[in-house]
Amino acid sequence: MGGLGAPEIILIIIAILLLFGGKKIPELMRGLGKGVKEFKDAQNGEGNTTTEEKPKV
Repeated sequence: MGGLGAPEIILIIIAILLLFGGKKIPELMRGLGKGVKEFKDAQNGEGNTTTEEKPKV
């Protein structure tokens, strides 16, 4: 049982092109990149948080 070879990768790329079309792929990749970046930022404790702590007076 091996990994993915060149023929399998080419077949996957062709299937993705057929499903989404050439114009949608850059939008999908951009969204995927943003999602990965947000995930890494959240993992590192950086970025925006949804809950803000109120300062004590």
